[in-house]
Amino acid sequence: MSSSGDTALRTQAAPSPLSAMPQVVDHIAVARLYGEPLFALPQDLYIPPDALEVFLEAFEGPLDLLLYLIRKQNFNILDIPMAGVTRQYLVYVDEIRVRNLELAAEYLLMAAMLIEIKSRMLLPPKRAAEGEEAEDPRAALVRRLLEYEQMKLAAARLNNVPQFGRDFLKAQVLVEQSLQPRFPDVNALDLQEAWRDILKRARLVQHHKITREELSVREHMSIVLRHLQGRKFIEFEKLFDPARGVPVLVVTFIALLELAKETLIEITQAEAFAPIYVRLAYSPT
Repeated sequence: MSSSGDTALRTQAAPSPLSAMPQVVDHIAVARLYGEPLFALPQDLYIPPDALEVFLEAFEGPLDLLLYLIRKQNFNILDIPMAGVTRQYLVYVDEIRVRNLELAAEYLLMAAMLIEIKSRMLLPPKRAAEGEEAEDPRAALVRRLLEYEQMKLAAARLNNVPQFGRDFLKAQVLVEQSLQPRFPDVNALDLQEAWRDILKRARLVQHHKITREELSVREHMSIVLRHLQGRKFIEFEKLFDPARGVPVLVVTFIALLELAKETLIEITQAEAFAPIYVRLAYSPT
């Protein structure tokens, strides 16, 4: 009896670990508090009301909100009922102003504009020129709404276009290189451009070599005498060869002066500005 009683006491004192856990699905913690698992919410847990607020519509600005109210009620944008739209607009602005005054500033400015337009519609219209209709106080607002709607629709169409990184990714395939390298094809235009670049660089490093040509006055004196042999006279200009360059012309002229100095030739002219002739000096036999 004592042994069975001891066994029963031991069984009650050492419950299984699973039976000690709270009755939760799959024994999964609903939260963690300071790193420790929390299997059930505390009974005295206080949740502030603001923590459970849910905004079903998110607007990008006053025009977006105003356009939403008009389209939601199926109003004609060219004939906006200002009283109903302004009333709904102010309800939303009041909700924003209570929670975030800085965010509500732009919406309050639009609300003031709506009230101004409504007040102007209640006043008698201004007189317009003959044949012209009085301007509708809602005209400027309607133009802004139509432009905003066009931009919003265009942005939506652009957003529907598949974007890299969001809707698709580039396929990357690793291709092993073959043993035989494959070189890229070269176009004829590429070769021409490369050749032009080489010519440009060659002009920048161009060398100019100056050589000294040795000319003998005595040699050219003999050449002149050979030209004059067997002729009575020869024109002065025909003794010079311009194709051989200026240095040869200069040496030939010096050779003529030396021959004239040594009285081996005669340089004559019939009259002023007449052609000059050269002949061998006359020597009596």
